[in-house]
Amino acid sequence: MTVIRTATAGLALLLAAACTAPAPPRSQTNTAAGTVCAAPQAPPGAETATTIDVIEQAYFCILGNYYSGATLDARSLLGAGFIALTQELNRNGRDLPEATMPALTGDRKADWTAFEAVYRKITDRVPDLRDKLAVVTLEAIVAGLGDNHAHWAHDLGGRHPDSYDGDGYGLGLQANVNGPQVEGNPGVALAPLFVTEVQGGAAQAAGLRPGDIIESINGSAPFIEGKATPAIEALNPQYPQARPVRLRLLRQSTGRRWSVTLKPGLYQRDLTTLQVVQSKLLDDNIAYVRLRGFAPDSATRVFKAISRLRTGRTLTGVVLDLRGNGGGSPREAIRLVSAFAHGKVTAYQCTVEGRCETSWTDDTVELLNLPLMVLTDRSCASACEHFSSAVKDLGIGRLVGTRTAGVISGPAQSYLLGNNTTLGFPARHHLGPNREVIDRIGVPPDHHVPLTPKDAAAGRDPALAKALTLLHQ
Repeated sequence: MTVIRTATAGLALLLAAACTAPAPPRSQTNTAAGTVCAAPQAPPGAETATTIDVIEQAYFCILGNYYSGATLDARSLLGAGFIALTQELNRNGRDLPEATMPALTGDRKADWTAFEAVYRKITDRVPDLRDKLAVVTLEAIVAGLGDNHAHWAHDLGGRHPDSYDGDGYGLGLQANVNGPQVEGNPGVALAPLFVTEVQGGAAQAAGLRPGDIIESINGSAPFIEGKATPAIEALNPQYPQARPVRLRLLRQSTGRRWSVTLKPGLYQRDLTTLQVVQSKLLDDNIAYVRLRGFAPDSATRVFKAISRLRTGRTLTGVVLDLRGNGGGSPREAIRLVSAFAHGKVTAYQCTVEGRCETSWTDDTVELLNLPLMVLTDRSCASACEHFSSAVKDLGIGRLVGTRTAGVISGPAQSYLLGNNTTLGFPARHHLGPNREVIDRIGVPPDHHVPLTPKDAAAGRDPALAKALTLLHQ
């Protein structure tokens, strides 16, 4: 599982291709709408235009395969799509009298027919906007699910032409709250917003430091009445987004307040920060392993790292640092749990009717037989939460840090659409080993040890310090 945002970085390129001929009636099209969807059997071909037939295919694909599709009120999806359609017309100064939401009855097929009829009347009146309207409509229908593991992957060619292996793109900083987190589960984001890492680029050139508090972004507050705002998303621009971002900053150590404008761009990253697994020995007998994502074979890499640290000495514990781990393969999460427990349930994957598949530990994995401390934060999501909840529920270790992201709806399945784009969403919903819902709630730590701006500025790691203290007790 992984947290995947809807790909919007290269949207402008797709939207530039405007169609000038009216959409042909269905009877004149060469291909059927294709409301049945299936998993891709090979890499998709070149992406073609998004049409009303593709939107129809996605609509019925969701209703037929999404984990709560059987009970979902499909009118909510069509309503979300129509809202986006009219908003896009308005943004382009092309509002139309025909752009009125049709009456919907709850009959999925009849409602689609009514929606399609109005949609075609609208797009035939503004043929130059047809591609743009199709994209925003389908994006909104998928977003209407309100599911952090639902996405439509399209226009994926957004890579800076001058980028090199390991290069980053953006402002060159990391904050304690990020844009995808705000989008996926804003309730777990806590004020204040501050810089946790300066990676390079514009942030480094402007002299930003860890611990600097971000008081405003493009003139907007990152938090209002304690709740995260969409302004935070501007800290994470993706190519080709290049609009400058203006920050108002406070450095607590000196009381200095100042403003700086950062322009997104390429910057060279420290290659060590790109390693999936990093390890070192702490206090002569504790293995520290940082796992940045549950990539294929990552569990084996963790085991090898611990084995190397174990050579020639007796280890007394393991600190597994999962902070910033956005997830990945559920199989790797299960294998990692299996090094600390056998014969246990790690999670359940359930339909809306309550039919569940059970995920068991892989008892072919050799037990490490070491005390375990796991460092978590609000960016530990998806497969990271699968692992963390198993550790907590099974009592095989303790969690130290802050609550996880609560972004674990379920493992996303991919479906190929007729224009060679892919639709992804969970066919089943994730529950923890105790059958608890984790999505939008997160996994609470056993020891709540948040990072503060002063800690970041001083280079202190209070969660790690607490984990070491617990292992020495």
